[in-house]
Amino acid sequence: MHVAMLFDVFGTCVDWRTSVTREVAAVAKAKGVTLDAAAFADAWRANYQPSMEVVRVGKRAYAPLDVLHRETLVTLCAQYGLRLSEAETDELNFAWHRLDPWRDTVAGLDRLRKRFILSPLSNGNVRLLVDMARRAKLPWDAVLSTEVFKAYKPQQQTYLGAAAMLGLPPEQVMMVAAHNSDLRHAQSHGLKTAFVARPTEYGPNQKIDLAPDGDWTFVARDFVHLAEMLGC
Repeated sequence: MHVAMLFDVFGTCVDWRTSVTREVAAVAKAKGVTLDAAAFADAWRANYQPSMEVVRVGKRAYAPLDVLHRETLVTLCAQYGLRLSEAETDELNFAWHRLDPWRDTVAGLDRLRKRFILSPLSNGNVRLLVDMARRAKLPWDAVLSTEVFKAYKPQQQTYLGAAAMLGLPPEQVMMVAAHNSDLRHAQSHGLKTAFVARPTEYGPNQKIDLAPDGDWTFVARDFVHLAEMLGC
């Protein structure tokens, strides 16, 4: 039986696209710039994996996600004609610290926490995850960021390192994610798995992760359903 649950955050616990789109739109309006805020948010997210891959393959030293996000933001602002000061760039970059949870997230986590140790296991850096949790009232028992391991998922040390920090063997830890690839890697390292679909993470035309495509330990509609499945 598992003792702890680790959660992917972006897309699984929080609705990054709606949240970032809202903040980009507000900044653009304040600057008098007309742009497609959703497309801006999508482009920002699209460089998420490529920016981390450079670190994963050893082509640059580890840098926290806030740094990678900001580098992408500077490039996008130039492309979209959005002229921001350094302070304004920092503030918009921190939109990723202010993401709204899905409607079921907090209620489901509150129920799950009655029986299990809960922590994120996210590529977001520690401060980002702490700020997000405080704002969204995410009831974590710990905040495990891949920043602790100076690595990014799906590198092995992130999954095994998180289990070790909780003093548990991998088989007593469950990874919860809306992304089949995340679960596939966690499963390969001995963790249990739970898939929770978020079919609007990437907007109305989402094509990926609409359904489970692996032999996951649990498949749930949302976090409340997962709590029910686990007797919480």
